[in-house]
Amino acid sequence: MTDAAPHRVARGLSLVGDFAIFCGRAALDLVRPPYEGRETFRQVVELGWRSVPLIGTSGLAVGIVLSLHTRATLERFGAEALVAPGLGVALVRETGPLIAALLLAGRMGAGIAAEVAAMKVTEQVDALEATAVDSFRFLVATRVLAAVIALPLLTTLMNFGGIVGGWLAELALTGTPLTTYLERAFSLVDFTLYISSVLKTAVFGFLIAATGAFQGLTTTGGTEGVGRAATRSVVMASVLVIAVNVVLVRLIFVLFPELQ
Repeated sequence: MTDAAPHRVARGLSLVGDFAIFCGRAALDLVRPPYEGRETFRQVVELGWRSVPLIGTSGLAVGIVLSLHTRATLERFGAEALVAPGLGVALVRETGPLIAALLLAGRMGAGIAAEVAAMKVTEQVDALEATAVDSFRFLVATRVLAAVIALPLLTTLMNFGGIVGGWLAELALTGTPLTTYLERAFSLVDFTLYISSVLKTAVFGFLIAATGAFQGLTTTGGTEGVGRAATRSVVMASVLVIAVNVVLVRLIFVLFPELQ
């Protein structure tokens, strides 16, 4: 037992170092030509466009639930007029970006890990290298760039879906018109708040895609390793998103103190 603990610590530190190097290489390949434009576009469609139903319906559901809970609380203080502004700020500032990232850590992360791991165990990665194709650029950089592009757009959809869901809840309870609700919902949301919150999801997209590709390329154990890679990717990406979100929120408050 005594000997096992240092071994596990060393293995954990080695994993952290390998992942950091992996992320550094992925970041360099994002800005260094040549670019795999066609494959990147295909991944944007696969990772981004195909996630629209998940994000859209989730946003509606989150908006309805938040609106109902917020109204139930504010009614005690006679502040029902703050339901829409409160929902708008809550969604745009934190709830929308974080929930979207966690949902996509499941869909994107597991999908990337499973696909890359399957190519790894069936020796398709070696086949790419044999044909003089940079497998890292083709398999990793394209997916990372696609996720970086898709996450802010999907987060915007999540926010919009949440606000529409909030309006549906208010329409059922009070009959509030859509234009009136939108004016109230966006009354406290300025451009700085929107940009600072949505753009941080580009960092989440990088982490989710890099984690999935890392787990896929380092998988072992044949076809059984594919399932393990997908599971580990979801867990690791979710933890990273939550931890990095804390750092980014603090950084945003330092850069934009007016948002506090």
